[in-house]
Amino acid sequence: MRIAIFGTGGVGGYFGGRLAEAEEDVIFIARGEHLQAIRNQGLRVDSVKGDFVIQPVQATDDPAQVGEVDVVVVGVKAWQVPEAAQAMRPLIGPETFVVPLQNGVEAPAQLAEALGPEHVLGGLAKIFSFIVEPGLIRHIGGPASVTIGELDNRQSRRAERLCEAFIRAGVTAEIHPDIHVALWEKFLFVVPFGGVGAVTRAPIGILRSLPETRQMLEQGMREILNVAHERNITLAEDVVAKSMAFVDDQPQGGTSSLQRDIIDGRPSELEAWTGAVVRLGQQVGVATPLHAFLYNSLLPLELRARGQLEFPV
Repeated sequence: MRIAIFGTGGVGGYFGGRLAEAEEDVIFIARGEHLQAIRNQGLRVDSVKGDFVIQPVQATDDPAQVGEVDVVVVGVKAWQVPEAAQAMRPLIGPETFVVPLQNGVEAPAQLAEALGPEHVLGGLAKIFSFIVEPGLIRHIGGPASVTIGELDNRQSRRAERLCEAFIRAGVTAEIHPDIHVALWEKFLFVVPFGGVGAVTRAPIGILRSLPETRQMLEQGMREILNVAHERNITLAEDVVAKSMAFVDDQPQGGTSSLQRDIIDGRPSELEAWTGAVVRLGQQVGVATPLHAFLYNSLLPLELRARGQLEFPV
């Protein structure tokens, strides 16, 4: 398969790197110093599952130079998806399909609206990985898995082919029988973790060990469970207990991308995570007081990062 990785950050860089290491035909879409370092030194990945370097590497900032591919794996931030959908048009042929791996539940619909639903699958990744410096990705833990599925949950050969490619690359991969359930299950884990982590600036090991912050994580998960049920997403009643068990199994120093972006003063996925819980809850009449508190508390820092407010920190 000819695979374009649109956004070579912690997620796209890791999984694209594994595919390239397995000799799949992978083209990385990156930009700036990160792109230059990848071109000069290769794509370097430090991983708890084994370090590796992809060199030589196919990398560009211009999708028009790439042309049509079989699949586009989307690794940009959630707030960048609408813009990315337009930029990736040169990659899209009649049979091309696009798989977003963003945290959140809205990217598939955004891509389907821009590119046509026939071109879009649902997808998610479970991993703790991030850019350390230009050209270098660090993977510190998590399952390092990918879950995909057709938006109408039908069986398809194209989903099977991509899943098989990931498995050949040593990545844990599956086709979920209901991709929307899978997306909301991850949403239920990552959004409270991200919001509480960003407010407290503490890693997951602290959040789970203090009774006060542990209770916040559980409350946040239950709010999302209530919203999902009202939106006819059939999450299991034990999903909160299983998600908290997953929290307890993660590396103690783990942090979310939302938390890291806010701490570093960068634009974050606040609107697509915490803000989405509040907004989607309001649409179906479900109160989400913890997420409203987290969103309102973090919004000034988000607006500052986007140049819409000025104040010292």
